[in-house]
Amino acid sequence: MIHEASSTPETPSIGDAEIVRDYLEASMVPDPDSAATYMAPGCTITFTGGRVFDHPRGPTSVNAARYKWVKKRMLRFDVAPGDNGTVVYSIGHLYGEWLDGTPFDGNRYVDRFEVRDGKIVKMDVWNDSAEWILDPALRR
Repeated sequence: MIHEASSTPETPSIGDAEIVRDYLEASMVPDPDSAATYMAPGCTITFTGGRVFDHPRGPTSVNAARYKWVKKRMLRFDVAPGDNGTVVYSIGHLYGEWLDGTPFDGNRYVDRFEVRDGKIVKMDVWNDSAEWILDPALRR
């Protein structure tokens, strides 16, 4: 589901949310090089724990050390005008398997994107994985 602000000339189109969705789909393959085609030169990805990357290979390598596999169940996209483009939030749950093969689901995530001229210029990532690793009783 894609939500956007009221329709005005300053309001971004849902096309920016589709760019984000396509980026996330490529990231989940995982195909970081295809995902990178949705990013502008100089794009930064601030991943969980404050890790900063300039290519989707960074988050892919962190995920490979944390999960046997992981996917996103994208529940909604919120779209709003920003200072320098469009702000798109992707909100949903992670599901997959931990490295030990234990399945998980319902791991909340929020990804915040800034999109300008059809390219992602900034991404910020938050999820519950660190808490779930520290306290397995929180896992669903």
